[in-house]
Amino acid sequence: MFRQIFGNPRRLTADYASARSATAYTADGRVQAGVQSHRLNGWSLLAALFLALSLMPAAMAQNVKNPGVLVHAADDEPTTLDPAQVEAGEGGETVILQVYERLLEIAPDSPDLVPALATEVPSVGNGLISADGLTYTFPIRQGVTFHDGSALTAADVKFSWDRVMTMSLPESSADTLNDIVAETRVKDDFTFEVKLQRPSASFLNGAVVAMVSSIVSQDAVEANGGVAAGQPNPFMTTNMVGSGPYKFNAWNRNENILLDINDDYWGDKAKLNVRIEIGSEPDVRVLGLRAGDYDTIETDPSFVSDIEGAEGVSIHTGGLLLEPIHIGFNLNIPEGKLPAEDTIPTDFFHDPRIRQAFNYGFDYNAFLNGPLAGFGDFNPHYIPIGIFGYDTSAPVYAKQDKAKAEALFRETGYWDKGFSVSVITEEANLFADAALVLKDSLEALNPKFRINVLAVAEAVFDDAHAQNPIEYAMWVKNADPFADPHPYLQSYQHPDGEWGEVHGFANGYKDSAKIAKLIDDASVELDPAKRAALYSELQKLLFDDPMWLIAAQEGVVMAYRSWVKGFAMQPLWPRPSLKFALFDK
Repeated sequence: MFRQIFGNPRRLTADYASARSATAYTADGRVQAGVQSHRLNGWSLLAALFLALSLMPAAMAQNVKNPGVLVHAADDEPTTLDPAQVEAGEGGETVILQVYERLLEIAPDSPDLVPALATEVPSVGNGLISADGLTYTFPIRQGVTFHDGSALTAADVKFSWDRVMTMSLPESSADTLNDIVAETRVKDDFTFEVKLQRPSASFLNGAVVAMVSSIVSQDAVEANGGVAAGQPNPFMTTNMVGSGPYKFNAWNRNENILLDINDDYWGDKAKLNVRIEIGSEPDVRVLGLRAGDYDTIETDPSFVSDIEGAEGVSIHTGGLLLEPIHIGFNLNIPEGKLPAEDTIPTDFFHDPRIRQAFNYGFDYNAFLNGPLAGFGDFNPHYIPIGIFGYDTSAPVYAKQDKAKAEALFRETGYWDKGFSVSVITEEANLFADAALVLKDSLEALNPKFRINVLAVAEAVFDDAHAQNPIEYAMWVKNADPFADPHPYLQSYQHPDGEWGEVHGFANGYKDSAKIAKLIDDASVELDPAKRAALYSELQKLLFDDPMWLIAAQEGVVMAYRSWVKGFAMQPLWPRPSLKFALFDK
């Protein structure tokens, strides 16, 4: 079992003031009050400074360092570079976005779809969507070559999508296509046609632009292992043959990924080669940016105080990421598997009053003004702000209401008898911060309540999070980002969806069939006004029957060197929401 293999996770306590983050730990595992996880302490400052100095190139005398190269500091390493294998939200999507292309893309400055390998965006009006909403036709761009020199045709598009659906790897996003595509067809060398299983309002925004739908070179795949059902392709896991503005050069494990300008690109050519530095610690990223060794770094709001005002550094803010930070309620807890200190019964979260009480008891302002440094907002269940269907009038948990939380806990009998429950999280990040805010919020509400924060390494958390059933009552992470509301509702609210099945939502919904029907109906409703009305109804129902505690929708924050030209950030693109081909310096 998980705990036997990996040992006991760190248990954290916190004294969490409303305007600070507390995620640095003393030797015994307790939170060191008043210290933020991304603050630069003396030892980390010296270590990071030493590394930054050791990395300084001969070009340091110039105003612009690393001329001709865009250096990005990422926070983790990909597990794969194959679109047919990558998990939504995983680090490999960062690279796939740069090297591969899709039929359509999302514009840099709006949620609009724009042509890419397809020359037109299908619509009923232009005749590329059939009247019954089942058939989509994509005219394929001519004159495009893959990085191996082969010419792109409609056959490559069909091959790429069929490959994903044939491999159907469990860790991948293959269901994005498998769940909606009935058939793919090549009408001629430059016309690709898709027939859907049913009408889908989210097909273009949800499936076509997804990284799993990227177009790969058929010649390259067939020359290097081909396609096997249920099996990854080792060559494609570590190599890339796309048609985008960058060619794959090298993946130096635990160090960097190198991308070269594609001089034969059909569109606007990239101006800089790219080096993605892998997995540097937050302190090192901050020091590297300040020193000019990095041009862009993966940033979260807790970095701001360490960067703001630094010479030559700009901070891009505005808008919200489409990955709400949420705390999951497990309604499918296996008997005898909870941590020993947990006193709750396995059906604890079956009662909607318990789930409401947790939502009312959470101190949202502490999380927003502390770890998020004021960059964020609160979205309803479960449509992020900025996505079609978000209803500004929908009820939302955005302010702690101790009286309502107490009343609900009293109704259930837990106010007097108390409880102890564990929440598992990755250590030393915003997820751990959210868990600590929950701990302080509920333990301050009633001393008989105990929230045990189990902070573990990312790999350990990922293993626990991948269990089915999950052996913990609660966990903290963020949602995968999507460009359409349906994947959010399907994954995070539908009783038969990904998390509905794992968490046993059917055990707790007041009207599980109604929730399912509304989500299903909205997914096939092609009239935007009617579809929006269905989502409005859902947001009201899910407020009263929450399956999550949504701590916040994190604000967009990205730090970069001021010499970077053409900077643009699009939250609808995979993290870090950057297309490096747009940049110069």
